[in-house]
Amino acid sequence: MSVTSTRSAHPALIALGAVGAVGAAAAVWGIGIERYLFTVREASAQALAPGSAPLRVLHVSDAHMAPWQHRKQDWLASLAQLQPDLVVNTGDNLGHRDGLEGIRRAFEPFAGIPGVFVHGSNDVSEPSPRNPLRYFSGPSKRHRSAPPLDTAAMDSFFTDELGWADLNNTAARLTVAGGAVDFFGVDDAHRDWDRLDDLPKAIESLGARDAGTSVLGVTHAPYRRVLDRFVDLGAGAVFGGHTHGGQVCLPGYGALVANCDIPLKQAKGLSTWSHGGRTVPLNVSAGCGHSIYAPVRFACRPEATLLTLTAAE
Repeated sequence: MSVTSTRSAHPALIALGAVGAVGAAAAVWGIGIERYLFTVREASAQALAPGSAPLRVLHVSDAHMAPWQHRKQDWLASLAQLQPDLVVNTGDNLGHRDGLEGIRRAFEPFAGIPGVFVHGSNDVSEPSPRNPLRYFSGPSKRHRSAPPLDTAAMDSFFTDELGWADLNNTAARLTVAGGAVDFFGVDDAHRDWDRLDDLPKAIESLGARDAGTSVLGVTHAPYRRVLDRFVDLGAGAVFGGHTHGGQVCLPGYGALVANCDIPLKQAKGLSTWSHGGRTVPLNVSAGCGHSIYAPVRFACRPEATLLTLTAAE
């Protein structure tokens, strides 16, 4: 009588294979699919001066544009059809030495719509390869050897051709939907380019503020020191970017890193920030792009926000 024996695979090998399959599927999704699933997140918040009419604010951030990224360019351009009253751009527009070509294509349809912008470091220096695991040890450090970008050309496009106001360490007063809105902002706090002590004088230079004038603060990197100072300076709402919403998130949990000192639960979306007895809405955009050296998004779709601001009670 012959006996045939079979030996089943070791449970550890089965588990290892399953983990590998899940990892491969996640990589395919994050690299090949989700980073192209552009979405508009809609929200509303009470932030304007009493008696103000609602404002539709389109908040865009972190495009990290390269010239070949036509899908992203087309999607950003299509957002002009939302007919916002105001565009707030919180920086890191450029992601390549020729990124302005794509930024022009993306934002030309917004010419004539009031807007404001600040810089992220990637509007000034070319991106460089980084070890993604280092983000778990704290905010990323500056690469001193990064070649400069043509920031002046980008700023000229925004200010001269689109009519947007540059808020890097300064303030501006615009007419938005028939009413006055005051803005102040800072350059990239992630690189310590923010000059918060310059803001009181810049705000004062705008002249007397009517009781019906709303006030908005704009920063690229939402560091706590910036948010606290913005609240102290009277911002009715604050806009930030930089975090990419974590970029690679854990489903059901959210961001694992924020690349700044903001609490992880506030690394994306609409929340509130309190300081000195005041609480104001805070909108942190997850952004619509990524570094060309980290082409992935997982459980964190690329986004823009259509935020309806209404009068505070």
